Amino acid sequence: MATTPAKAWTFTAGLPSLTQTTTHPPRAGEVKSVFTTPHILVKINACALNPVDIQIMNLPSWRLPGSNSKPKPCVCDFSGTVITGGRTELKRGDEVFGMTLKPFEETGGALAEVAQFNMAHSVAVKKPREWSHEKAAGVCLVWLTAKSCIESVAKFVDATATKRVAVLGGSSATGMYTVMLAKQRGWKVVTTSSGRNREFCTETLKVDEHVDYTKQKVRAAVQKFAPDAVIDCVGGTECVGLPSSKRYVSIVGDKTGRSSMGGPATYYDFLGPFALYHATMQWVRWARGQYGYGESYDIILLGMKKEWLEEAKSTLSPDDIVVDSVFAFEDAKKAFERLNTGRARGKVVIKISDTGLSGTA
Repeated sequence: MATTPAKAWTFTAGLPSLTQTTTHPPRAGEVKSVFTTPHILVKINACALNPVDIQIMNLPSWRLPGSNSKPKPCVCDFSGTVITGGRTELKRGDEVFGMTLKPFEETGGALAEVAQFNMAHSVAVKKPREWSHEKAAGVCLVWLTAKSCIESVAKFVDATATKRVAVLGGSSATGMYTVMLAKQRGWKVVTTSSGRNREFCTETLKVDEHVDYTKQKVRAAVQKFAPDAVIDCVGGTECVGLPSSKRYVSIVGDKTGRSSMGGPATYYDFLGPFALYHATMQWVRWARGQYGYGESYDIILLGMKKEWLEEAKSTLSPDDIVVDSVFAFEDAKKAFERLNTGRARGKVVIKISDTGLSGTA
């Protein structure tokens, strides 16, 4: 099969192994489509980083004997221009944004000049003209996660007269959209962040109350607000089991570090005494909630729903999409370093190309 060389950043095992290499995505006429799940070929204009990108690279399975030791592409979130849409409704020249759940598949990562996405575990929709590629790249994963959080607690909150929710980590990329969606539903919101993000939370996001976790006792302050549900975007257990809460959902789990995989995978992380303890306690909370003993509890994964992305297009103005910083393709390692500080407010984006499809096969 003929291919066109393209630059990409790949890894073998762990973030430190990130290296710029040359990959060989297929030409437009050779993209997988017949008798397979549809694939699309995209010229990437920008991609955005998420903690899960680091977590995927750090998976212990990459170091096991017999595992895939070849260089693997990375990064889930993208915005770009369709080279070929395969058996999808997308056409050559369409500007799109989306994400993949399996960036490590061959030529399937967004941190590349060209990527091929298997639509069995990817989602993409046309990009609004008023969004730049840098802004669009930062929407998909965090928006879908925020929507999943809101939908997961909605029936519990809407059944109450008070309609109050706590969003832990409201200035995070997922947290800010979660707050926005909660406010759109008419819910009262308390959120946590450091003091330096207080104004952003109160003036931009319009939260009803703010808790500075660097100066206040978080559990006591959130408990005083008496939320009907808690949405955790940062990890930890500080606000589990509040007397007023009917539902607690986390996108992370009990852990608070960024290096290991969060989300529902933590239910099955039994490696190490602390991981074993946290996994056990998560299962206990989930079971208690299922049988009506205390608040309903779960750790959730985003829903890959195109209609939710279409909703983002009609809901978010360019000013609603917060970009922390934009790095050049050659400075990808610096972008990951910025993400790893934990101090980014909004998305860390890598700009790959300004151009369209001129010269692309």
